[in-house]
Amino acid sequence: MIAKLRGTLDSIGEDSVVLDVSGVGYLLFCSGRTLATLSGPGEAAELLVSTHVREDHIHLYGFSENAERQWFLLLQTVQGVGARVALGILSVLGIDELHTAVASGDHAQLRRVNGIGPKVANRIVGELVDKVGGQQFVTGIPATELSESALVGPMSEAVSALTNLGYARSEAQAVILEVAKRGDANADLSSLIHAGLKGLGR
Repeated sequence: MIAKLRGTLDSIGEDSVVLDVSGVGYLLFCSGRTLATLSGPGEAAELLVSTHVREDHIHLYGFSENAERQWFLLLQTVQGVGARVALGILSVLGIDELHTAVASGDHAQLRRVNGIGPKVANRIVGELVDKVGGQQFVTGIPATELSESALVGPMSEAVSALTNLGYARSEAQAVILEVAKRGDANADLSSLIHAGLKGLGR
């Protein structure tokens, strides 16, 4: 699984970029906000990546910050919200705006996004409000607000990796939460797994 790419911008499209990494061009779909952070072709760039593997395709989605990638993954847990819709939401609403809209039940903000009608907006709020009510998906999730609902993105992947190594899921969740509470919630997957193994005594 590709988690991050660093290279040179080859081209920038309406909703995607081609990133040249050692002569290999990677097509990454991005939100408008991530695209706005990038320089022009020929400039260096680094993007966090979410890899989607399906029977008929492999798609890469790029993000300028971990908070956006966390929201991208979280939004897709809602029925009716796929990758394209999630990117559309992140293109229209900033991270803080999205958090506030979900936590406060502001359906109108969500309906600003093309493709989001009342039913989908209601599902987003109904299914995510308990997960985001007390936390911010920004650099440094408040330690006092961390719970199992905060285990998204690399943290969730780290828990899965530890369970695959034979640890109980409850143990894996507990140790990754402890790692996050020490200020490492935005660490990359490899660092989280390493810290988790250390915390578990291996």
